[in-house]
Amino acid sequence: NEQANAGVFDLQAWYGTTFDRLVIKTEGDFSEGSIEENQTDILWGHAVSAYWDTQAGVRLDYNKEGENRQWLAFGLQGLAPYWFELDMTAYVGERGNTAFTLEAEYELLLTQKLIIQPRAEITLYGKNDKQNELGSGLSSSAIGFRVRYEFTRQFAPYIGVEWSNKFGNTADYATSSGQSSNNTAFVAGIKFWF
Repeated sequence: NEQANAGVFDLQAWYGTTFDRLVIKTEGDFSEGSIEENQTDILWGHAVSAYWDTQAGVRLDYNKEGENRQWLAFGLQGLAPYWFELDMTAYVGERGNTAFTLEAEYELLLTQKLIIQPRAEITLYGKNDKQNELGSGLSSSAIGFRVRYEFTRQFAPYIGVEWSNKFGNTADYATSSGQSSNNTAFVAGIKFWF
């Protein structure tokens, strides 16, 4: 981000059993101590096979400069052939708004404790949302990788880099408001469970 004291956050947590669980995903941007944008998915996950969960629930969007949105969410998360982790979610919102996100990750073990994780994500919207500067069609993508060191299976810090791009009307909205349509971000975090 071009502003000082700015950053992003991305958290995912679940509680429950292997077959039924509450899943919470939240991500957003903050600047100068306040949240600029936030997307939170609150989902109920149900195992439909050894490797796949269906998910249903709601998504709540907060936008400091635009309008808040609420969506119904329907998704599928699991392990595809060749051990790719996939997370696909379709959204139906107010006034006929629709959206779709697809995330893919893969883990390459350099050693038993050092892991490289390439990641990619795309977002599409069914129609323009001028208030929140989101264009229809392919809206944005992000690609990057993280390097994680597992001190234990329960505690693994990581660092990485991510390149994000905006496309179509979303890129036009960004350019007209003086923002860049592409961005490079360095990330750091901790993967843990208890």
